[in-house]
Amino acid sequence: MTPPDASDSRWSDLDRPPLNATALRRALLRPEALWTALDVVTATGSTNSDLAAKADELGEGAVLVAEEQTAGRGRLDRRWSAPARSGLFCSVLLKPGASVPVERWGWLPLLTGVAVSTGLARAAGVDTALKWPNDLLVTVDGEERKAGGILAERAGAEGVVVGIGLNVTLRADELPVPGAGSLALAGAVSTDRDTLLRAVLRSLEQWYGTWRAACGDPAASGLQEAYAKACATLGRTVRAELPGGQSVKGEAVAVDGDGRLVLATEEGVQRPVAAGDIVHLRPAAP
Repeated sequence: MTPPDASDSRWSDLDRPPLNATALRRALLRPEALWTALDVVTATGSTNSDLAAKADELGEGAVLVAEEQTAGRGRLDRRWSAPARSGLFCSVLLKPGASVPVERWGWLPLLTGVAVSTGLARAAGVDTALKWPNDLLVTVDGEERKAGGILAERAGAEGVVVGIGLNVTLRADELPVPGAGSLALAGAVSTDRDTLLRAVLRSLEQWYGTWRAACGDPAASGLQEAYAKACATLGRTVRAELPGGQSVKGEAVAVDGDGRLVLATEEGVQRPVAAGDIVHLRPAAP
């Protein structure tokens, strides 16, 4: 029998209990629901990679959750790491099908951001803002901090794997970089990961269903408006660091129908940005 204080024991940190896979399945896997399978693993390299490798074998709605990721990835293959059981590290398999034009699939990471923000507001009592295109922000001691991120990747013949990484109970001395944060540091009323995961997945199911019923139309589904309301990037002066080493500076004025960030540049030109790193240069309005 493994001693409870062993470093690899599931109960080695009593402040960070393991997820209850049985209870999660009972709550989320229902007839006619989006979620069709849910697995929790003790550790893996990347839930996105694992799920993507089986995308053609699995039906839509498969969920893979890891207590710890050893090679988690963000945009541009940046590493994402955190102590075991300190956050939510999960990926979901979505297959929008022919009812949603492929050119609208780019809204899936933005949709997921809205869903996560909505779910956390209900379950954790934390206002989570969205930094375009895929960061989740919380406020810690009056300062904006990154607490999570979203990564969407094409998988198999007709799927998209969407990964969510969220710092839940990270303490100040565990933060990987000064600009990082966690729900606990932001004053969450609950850091129960079972409760948070249920809330996030239920919110994602609701938003995805509405978007899909509208054939992926971001305006008709209400997604474009909801994203704009939650987006901390809009209304600020930003610098967009573009692929290839170029950059553009301007005020972020809108997210257009294709999910692009529209910048009003100093030259008076409105320029849509489809991909890139965004640096907030002006603080959010009080």
